[in-house]
Amino acid sequence: MAGPERTEAAEQRSVAVLGTSLTRRLDAIGTGAYVVDEEGRILAVNTHARDVLARSAEDLLGHDAHDLLHRDAHGRPLPRARCGMRQAFHAGRTAQAEEDHFARGDGSLLPIAWLITPYDIGDAGAGTLVLFHPVEHTPGSGPPPEPTGRPLPELERLALLADVTTRLTSTLDVDEALERLVSLVVPRLADWVIIDLITEHDEVWRTAVVHADGGTLVRREDLQGPMSPVPEASPMPLSRALRGVASTVTGPDTYRREPDSGLAVEQRRLFDTTGMHSAAITPIRSTRSVLGALTLGRNEDPVAFTTADLPLVEDIARRAGLALDNARLYQRQRKVAETMQNHLLPQMPGVPGLQMTVRYLPAPDASQVGGDWYDAFPMSDGSTALAIGDVVGHDLEAAAGMAQVRNMLRAYAWSQHEPPSRIVARLDEALQHITDVDMATMIFARIEAADDDGQWQLSWTNAGHPPPLLISRDGLARYLTDGHGILLGVGAGTPRPDATTLLPPGSTLVLYTDGLIEAPGQSLDEGLNRLRRHAAALAHRPLASFTDHLLRRVRPADNEDDVALLALRTPSTTG
Repeated sequence: MAGPERTEAAEQRSVAVLGTSLTRRLDAIGTGAYVVDEEGRILAVNTHARDVLARSAEDLLGHDAHDLLHRDAHGRPLPRARCGMRQAFHAGRTAQAEEDHFARGDGSLLPIAWLITPYDIGDAGAGTLVLFHPVEHTPGSGPPPEPTGRPLPELERLALLADVTTRLTSTLDVDEALERLVSLVVPRLADWVIIDLITEHDEVWRTAVVHADGGTLVRREDLQGPMSPVPEASPMPLSRALRGVASTVTGPDTYRREPDSGLAVEQRRLFDTTGMHSAAITPIRSTRSVLGALTLGRNEDPVAFTTADLPLVEDIARRAGLALDNARLYQRQRKVAETMQNHLLPQMPGVPGLQMTVRYLPAPDASQVGGDWYDAFPMSDGSTALAIGDVVGHDLEAAAGMAQVRNMLRAYAWSQHEPPSRIVARLDEALQHITDVDMATMIFARIEAADDDGQWQLSWTNAGHPPPLLISRDGLARYLTDGHGILLGVGAGTPRPDATTLLPPGSTLVLYTDGLIEAPGQSLDEGLNRLRRHAAALAHRPLASFTDHLLRRVRPADNEDDVALLALRTPSTTG
């Protein structure tokens, strides 16, 4: 589709090419003159206008004429709903005013009189010609054309726009943003709201068709779903909006003529089913592309939409576009981050006689990845290595550092037949010289079957990490506080301790990161006690259920950190 795919550079090139021929014609006019396209962007401007406005061609071409030039008598940006020129532009009619104001390039205010009229720009579509000349400032000499219809009072309009901005920008969930948009405009402005969105694959999806039935919003799912492609040259209102061309006031008669596309067929069905007698359709744009179209319709309200309503609908759609674009970018980043995290965290090996399960919960921020990690892998001597760690940081850099730490640990553990403390000491020395990791905490352990009574032996060293929790089959829970040393990356060079214990039959070992136990306003001891109590109460559950319930019960509701958890259970003895 031409609209969504058209880049800003391409738009500027097309404006420049078209403007060259138009400018030659405009220079023959003895007053300030410029031509705008169907979106209100300046296509060409004559020399007289550039001189009067104290602006270069580069300052003018391609810019929205209203946003760039139009001001009120005090030099403030002129609301579109109060702009008589804008309303005439939307209506496609000739209009004039004896006193308005333009902003000059030097910051001064220029009182002007203007005339606006439709203007044929050939193959490029319909244009509008604006003629203007400076006037002496004579207050009250000629008010701008009065809008027709029933626009909102100015204070109510500003309150609505403020509400739209606040509510739409306070969520990064696309579905939630759409729900909020619907509730803001129906029934406040219309009886119906229809939202058509362009997907990442340039397909159109009718995402929402909602009707205000008294105080209840009723979603018409039978009218939602996939739509036909957007025709490149269709003059029909929805097609133009989805190409980002222009806003339009329309009605059912427009779509009762011979349809020019499948999109027009669906629009006829929409009008026939809903009974709408009037609709305002406007593009939903981001700063980069066209995201879709917003349609407001009336069937119970007898007052039809007019071009005076379009500036307000455009303002709402513009804010919706920015909010939707931000939400889409957030969700895209979240998806990429989650995929990255899933590839960084390993699958657990099968160890005969041991049950093992792992969980990772990302932080609730946009990056969705962090430095928390777990690992388990077979050793060359037949034992199994266990690791849990946390690289300082909560972003992609921390995740990359985590991958470095994990891979280096695997290499040292496999090649060096040494106690856990010595392997971690080697890792610490390497981190300080060949990685960008500043600091990290970690537990590295080795587990293997003992010789008697079905017990398993655990040997470990702790580099500044929260201590492992061991829960017996009978629900006795204790922290393994031995083997504790300084965290990685501080360069202390002090010897690291080892610790060893036996894991009784049916016992559960929990390795975790600090996101599970830390909460604002609570001490670390409170978090550790909360984990111990709930782990003891859940000791009888199957390991997967134990792990899931432990996370739900213990992780603080206002936690802003990611959580990694590794739990294993030794086999019970059979009587």
